[in-house]
Amino acid sequence: MSPTTVDPRKFPIGPLSLQDTYSSDELAHNIAILVEAPSQYRQLVENRSADELAKTYREGSWTVQQLIHHVADIHLLHYFRMKKALTEPDYDTPTLINMDGWAATPDATLAPIEDSLQMFETINLRYLFLIRSLDEAQLAKAYFHPVRKIRIDQAQAVAMSVWHVQHHLAHIKLALGLP
Repeated sequence: MSPTTVDPRKFPIGPLSLQDTYSSDELAHNIAILVEAPSQYRQLVENRSADELAKTYREGSWTVQQLIHHVADIHLLHYFRMKKALTEPDYDTPTLINMDGWAATPDATLAPIEDSLQMFETINLRYLFLIRSLDEAQLAKAYFHPVRKIRIDQAQAVAMSVWHVQHHLAHIKLALGLP
């Protein structure tokens, strides 16, 4: 694989690519994707066996179980970042986490996935309520993302959340051998 080729098992929907701006229709489309995301995850993993939840999508990757917990954790983080950006004028660098460290904690490796499915569903309701309440000025509030090396506004943050839930949904389908 050449250095410019994207590994389809690592990035099954492609790497994150944000637009400079999002129209109200594009934002509404992203909101619609987020509305459906928790039920898509639930339908995909509910009633899976421990062996199925232990599957990975590529060598060295997280298990399906870890992915479910990770998605809930990061959705909470995205909601938290938005609230901080909207309420703290000096919030210029987002809160970061050690994702591999979080994926290795006992709650990510041993806790029932139902805990995180419920968390994802509930946080998503609050996150969506907040997103829908934003005016143009609030959507334009931006911060510097030190990992991605870009300034990101709230409309872009929503697009990042959409990419994140779709990215890991595709990983879970790969791990489970689903189309």
